[in-house]
Amino acid sequence: MIDILSFITWGPEPEIFKIGSFGVRWYSLCWLLAFVVSYFLMLKIFKREGKSQELLDKLTIYIFIGTLVGARLGHCFFYDWEYYREHFIEIFIPFQKINGDWQLTGFTGLASHGGALGILTALWLFSRNTKTNFMWITDRLILVVPIAGAFIRLGNFFNSEMIGNPTDLPWAVVFTHIDQIPRHPAQMYEAIAYVILFFILWAMYQKNKDPKPGKLFGIFLIGLFGARFIIEYVKIDQVAFEAGMLLNMGQILSIPFILAGIFLLLRKPKEIKKA
Repeated sequence: MIDILSFITWGPEPEIFKIGSFGVRWYSLCWLLAFVVSYFLMLKIFKREGKSQELLDKLTIYIFIGTLVGARLGHCFFYDWEYYREHFIEIFIPFQKINGDWQLTGFTGLASHGGALGILTALWLFSRNTKTNFMWITDRLILVVPIAGAFIRLGNFFNSEMIGNPTDLPWAVVFTHIDQIPRHPAQMYEAIAYVILFFILWAMYQKNKDPKPGKLFGIFLIGLFGARFIIEYVKIDQVAFEAGMLLNMGQILSIPFILAGIFLLLRKPKEIKKA
């Protein structure tokens, strides 16, 4: 019999405070920190390369909207379409009808793969509207995406969501809001992997601020989605339809990004337009 006292016990309330039906959640705070930290890191990059803060401010608006819309639609269409097909309006509003009453819940369903597609779409629109080279801005933005992803996974940890499979490893966590079973802290595995990727990419950029176009982006895609693919093996299924699947939805959606990263690294320099 497993003694749960031998493991880390975790069960904070998802809300920092609540006034009436309005509550501030740890997850929302982590999202905010992700954008704030990313903004100041990007500002440092822009100043180093002689780009204006005004251009960065425009980019921030594009990325914020692209991330939120992409992550939301990704969750609704990839993971929970059975529910949202019957509650279509809830895709677009931060409210849910619970026990007959509308309650402010925030956008609780967000998918990272959808967020990635949203960011790429936003970058394409930004580069087109501001005449900025797409690959140049992409190679710079992905320098900060991993640290932003780490904050978001920290938010998942506070929410006791995206939990791992049962384990008796000494660092196992008992998510008391879920059950009394020691589990892999899969959210923190991802957060740690993303922080490591952040330092690798940042060090490469600091060493050479003008790398081959697409190189940093390719390493990012392989590193981030490769980590996601591997860590999915220690996660519980996110949705019921994944039961019995050889690869779950997170792994299936990661494969195209990994292949795109390999393509960018193997592609000949002359085939990529330099910024």
